[in-house]
Amino acid sequence: MTQTADRGLRHLERPASDRVPHPPRYLLHPLRPVFRALLRQRYDMEVSGHEHVPAEGPVIFAANHLGLADGPLLAIFAPRPVHALTKIEMFTGPLGRFLLASGQIPLDRFRPDPRAVRTCLRVLRDGAAIGIFPEGRRGDGELRRFHRGAAYFGLVSGAPVVPVTFFGTRAPGGHMDDLPPRGGRIAIVFGEPWRVPAQPWPRTGEQVERSSLLLREHMLVQLDRARASTGLDLPGPLPATEVEPDPATGVAEQGAP
Repeated sequence: MTQTADRGLRHLERPASDRVPHPPRYLLHPLRPVFRALLRQRYDMEVSGHEHVPAEGPVIFAANHLGLADGPLLAIFAPRPVHALTKIEMFTGPLGRFLLASGQIPLDRFRPDPRAVRTCLRVLRDGAAIGIFPEGRRGDGELRRFHRGAAYFGLVSGAPVVPVTFFGTRAPGGHMDDLPPRGGRIAIVFGEPWRVPAQPWPRTGEQVERSSLLLREHMLVQLDRARASTGLDLPGPLPATEVEPDPATGVAEQGAP
């Protein structure tokens, strides 16, 4: 069986992904070197752990979430181009058109969004990479909140989940929309992959929850290792008046939306 035929069969597995297109890629590849060079001029960039990222095949990047810069930095510095789940509120005006053209995936966090799920599966079954922030919103980056999406996609696809730890993308005491200070040190650490065998349909809620908790434990270990290897720490919580809306559907510290 050819590779193309094999992929076609995978797209028919439930939930089927054969009727959603692969997100656009024409801005996903060519601009990354340009933005890397520009960001290295502005910040003291440190990127490590490339050896943990498989060179080919499906990959799920799962990152902690400190501030506004995390998504763009993941898209620019990941060893492989990333189609990241991005809250649908950002897909308006010129920014929204740019995000779509660069292959990012709109996600409605407050309603079931089967198209976003099927689009992510389309990417993974095509052998490419998706990105997800399991905390669901910007915060202290300590993974206190943890949603089920990353583990779910691992269970469906069998793709490895590569933890990503950000340091320095928000200053201590900074606001959720702040950019890092010019000249500041930013570290991005790609950790050891976590794998779970693909589970056939139907996958149970218990399987997804158990896998999510195991993934969270793995990412916490990788977070501690990243602290030790960089000598950096996270910025602490956002100001008390800044709580980004996020559904209370996580497996850890659900909190209030």
